[in-house]
Amino acid sequence: MSGFVSRIKRLKSGSVVALAALAMVAAAADPAERLQNPSQEAHARALFQQVRCVVCQNESIDDSEADVARDLRRAIREQVASGASDDQIRAYLVARYGEFVLLKPRLSLGNSLLWLAPFALVLAGLGVFAWRARNAPAAPADELTPEEEARLRRLQGR
Repeated sequence: MSGFVSRIKRLKSGSVVALAALAMVAAAADPAERLQNPSQEAHARALFQQVRCVVCQNESIDDSEADVARDLRRAIREQVASGASDDQIRAYLVARYGEFVLLKPRLSLGNSLLWLAPFALVLAGLGVFAWRARNAPAAPADELTPEEEARLRRLQGR
């Protein structure tokens, strides 16, 4: 019985290793998609890490396996192979997908406003709070009742 159990365990571990190897082969880029020039391929891969997958949103197209990411990688490889500069490739992607496609968007007035707006709102709120605190009417002093006045005089020793 124990020989049978050990064979089952070996079969399980062997199938896990085989499935892992199969998954790695399936996840690898198709060699036909890769650029023949290694420096161009390295350049394209560097660009992949700067471009957001529009499906996964918080993942670069280098890490994503979505079909859109695969299409974006293919388009970038084609442009790198044709000699387009990084700025031209980014401009193409932004024109097609919007500024959102860049993992590190360019500094612009719109982006600056988005980053500065929360701080401006907090400062405005603090300003309103300080203004209201300074201009708030003083609370009217409550008059003491005759009993309270007598007690106060006794406590003061008069």
